Amino acid sequence: MPRILSIDYGQKRTGIAVTDEFQIIASGLTTIPSETAIAFLKDYFAKEKVEAVLIGEPKQMNGDPSQSASIIKGFVTHFTNHFPDMKVIRVDERFTSKMAFQTMIDSGLNKKQRQNKALIDEISATIMLQDYLSRK
Repeated sequence: MPRILSIDYGQKRTGIAVTDEFQIIASGLTTIPSETAIAFLKDYFAKEKVEAVLIGEPKQMNGDPSQSASIIKGFVTHFTNHFPDMKVIRVDERFTSKMAFQTMIDSGLNKKQRQNKALIDEISATIMLQDYLSRK
């Protein structure tokens, strides 16, 4: 069975998570510089079967798009130009960074480890994906 991949795209870094082959468990894959995202994904898709990609949709508390929405919309356009046959699912990413930070605290990471923004992005992508799997 193909995997589902999750992308927490940001201006500087992009967190990536992926399911197992049975689409049961989401696991953090990596965090990469955002400018390398398309190249990374080309390589990953050449090695692994992926049926869909979740891309976070940043919203404010009232449901309006957040400041970073236009940046992510640009990435989605760029992504679909490179991967026109890939199914893209937009998911609400509100609170994922806060949940990721809390997960780091709950996991016993020390203060210096919790300041690792790359890890927060990867965990955020994992939370988005696991939430999607739970609702699916």
